[in-house]
Amino acid sequence: MKIIDKIALVLIIIGAINWGLVGIFNFNLVDSIFGTMSIISRIIYALVGISGLWGIKLLFDD
Repeated sequence: MKIIDKIALVLIIIGAINWGLVGIFNFNLVDSIFGTMSIISRIIYALVGISGLWGIKLLFDD
C-alpha cells in the first residue's frame, strides 16, 4: 500500500468517525475543535471528501 493510500485511508476513517458522532450524538468533532465552518474546518472537509473519492480507487486495486 502506497503512502498516499494510507493517508487517504486515515482521512476516510476520521471522516467516518466524525459522521458517526454527528449521527449518534449530534456532535461535530471537527467543528468543535476548529470552529464552525472555519477555513481549517473547510480544508479538512475537502481533504476528507477527496480521500473518499481516492478510496473508490482502492476498491479496484489488486
